[in-house]
Amino acid sequence: MTPFRSSDRDPSFRFEYEPPTVRFGVGCVDALDAELEALGLERALVVCGSTVGDTPDVIDPVRTGLGDRLAGVFDETTPKKRLETAFEGRDRLEAVDADALVSLGGGSSLDVAKCSSVLAATDLGPAAAARELEETGTISVPEERLVPIVAIPTTLAGADLSMVAGVTASPESSPVDEEIGGGIADPGLMPVAAFYDPELVATTPESVLAGSAMNGFDKGIETLYASNATPITDATARHGLEKLGDALRAFGDGDRDLGTFETILEGVVLVQYGISRPGETTASIVHAFGHGLTRTYDVQQGAAHGVVVPHVLEYLFERDDVDARAGLLANALGVDNVADREATVVEAVAEIRDALGLPARLRDVDGPEPDAFTAVAAAILDDPFMANAPPGLAPSVEEIEAVLEAAW
Repeated sequence: MTPFRSSDRDPSFRFEYEPPTVRFGVGCVDALDAELEALGLERALVVCGSTVGDTPDVIDPVRTGLGDRLAGVFDETTPKKRLETAFEGRDRLEAVDADALVSLGGGSSLDVAKCSSVLAATDLGPAAAARELEETGTISVPEERLVPIVAIPTTLAGADLSMVAGVTASPESSPVDEEIGGGIADPGLMPVAAFYDPELVATTPESVLAGSAMNGFDKGIETLYASNATPITDATARHGLEKLGDALRAFGDGDRDLGTFETILEGVVLVQYGISRPGETTASIVHAFGHGLTRTYDVQQGAAHGVVVPHVLEYLFERDDVDARAGLLANALGVDNVADREATVVEAVAEIRDALGLPARLRDVDGPEPDAFTAVAAAILDDPFMANAPPGLAPSVEEIEAVLEAAW
């Protein structure tokens, strides 16, 4: 197969990105008080799940780091990212008179914090917000200044440097006929600061870390071949994948020392740096598959990614009219000195998936049966992230269904 030249992609680009302040290293949360002071923030509400809130090794360093700026802890978030929970977070924010939100934990807590920030700037009630989410798939973000968010991730999905949030509503808590999901996006939702402490990440159960790491790893893969890739994101994603490839293999081999977690976190920061920008993101076809498999089925996002990514890559590489940048991916994964780079990239990604102990077949996760593949394929094609698919790709429902069948 003839590799694509750099001229096969339009070399012109516009890159607008306003990143948060990044604090990195063991014990970096000790600087929470100083960072909030530098940002002009006085009182912070910590947003987390109940497990994080009840784990002293995680919550205590954050409490200590915030010191007198700790206004309270809202530990009610769940992986469902409920609109109802976001309203409860907004109410707690107002009750403790906080002017900042500190998200502690995984992407679900960060999404709830972002949604609470939006709701605090509106006069929407639960019914009105649910109706807007049902009708439009989003909740409007007001022009008023949002409550600033500080992110402290304890997982590896790489959702921290992002200006989007997911939210769901269900009939049990909202005036909707069936469970619905949507997203909120605005530059004001980008955290003002992000703290990466390897010791906090090391407290997270290994099964959770494995799934989230696959999600973060795939952000680097997708960023390299996305239609809106830039030389800037090429550089960060390539170096991030290099770090993640080595460190995730070590993690899979049982290496749990602090240096391994530091290297993994370095990679996670790099692969997501610059990928979430005003009006666009480099998340692409694998993330569209992830959404299609998880929105109506109880499949963990990282597990879905692990199952489908080798098959998605095979599908992209076999298309002569698609620029999937196999050479750059091979270089990032350290497997470029081979004759068949495409096959070797697929093998390297599957190897990392297997090292993390993630399932390799769709039949082994709680997802759709083959008779539902046509509907799932249609949902994948309708996903907004498909707009970022590699140049030249125009998939049909039948082609997406064939990828699902190969993953089965």
